[in-house]
Amino acid sequence: MTPLAPLVTSFFREHLSAEKGVSKNTLTSYSYAFKFLCKYAAGRLGKTPSQLFLEDLDARMIRDFLEHLETRCHNTARTRNLRLTAIRSFVKYIAYEVPSALEQVRQIRAISNKRVQERLINHLTREEMNAVLDVPDPGSRAGIRDQGMLYLGFASGLRASEIVGLRLDDIELDGPYPSILVRGKGRRLRRLPLWKEAARALRAWLAVRGSAPAPEVFLNARGEAMTTSGFSYVVKKHSRQAAHATPTLSDKRVSPHVLRHNAEFRIMPNPVSRCASLAALAVSYSA
Repeated sequence: MTPLAPLVTSFFREHLSAEKGVSKNTLTSYSYAFKFLCKYAAGRLGKTPSQLFLEDLDARMIRDFLEHLETRCHNTARTRNLRLTAIRSFVKYIAYEVPSALEQVRQIRAISNKRVQERLINHLTREEMNAVLDVPDPGSRAGIRDQGMLYLGFASGLRASEIVGLRLDDIELDGPYPSILVRGKGRRLRRLPLWKEAARALRAWLAVRGSAPAPEVFLNARGEAMTTSGFSYVVKKHSRQAAHATPTLSDKRVSPHVLRHNAEFRIMPNPVSRCASLAALAVSYSA
């Protein structure tokens, strides 16, 4: 029997962090998956998580765990699939570390994802976008910060993680072509030009940001880096307020993801031209 704990530890510390260099978000997602899996398996077997063996996590246990997530924890199929992705990554690693477990690995990797119905993205009109951008108070520090983040979301099409992960050293506002260095998924870097509105909003925030030691551009009230959940709260808060002046927003679920996709339609109204424009930007401003 092979103790599970040392394998999980080496998977996170050595494989994911040191070798693969996965993002903080991926580490967090995988950590949650194993937290819930170990708790479930230990409860089923009458053990503590530290007493589990690799052999305890066979294909049947994994299937039962995934079923438990949906039926008892009321997780969506999308969340269920995310947990399965983490488990698959682990057993792929195990195939090289514990060759005797190859059949167990094969059976677990054969477990399929559940089909997920794609949700339609709410595209906002220009009036609705402007209504959201006009809500933050330009006379307050928090309002200036929020407006800077919203402009980056609307005008640059950045992911929430890319906005909150933006660092002071990533910004180039001098010269005729302001730009930022974006740290995307898989730690890929790309140089992105800024629309003048976004550059103006960013300059306004930097003027009042202060000299907090955190390297990130956007900070919360405690002087710490904003989180993706914090940014999501900012977007939803201002969207709800904007709905008072623009009632059509009441029927739309506005999130950082919606901001990102609306940016594409703002860049170019024609779909073919829009794709060509985005491709050109990716090549011309790649880091």
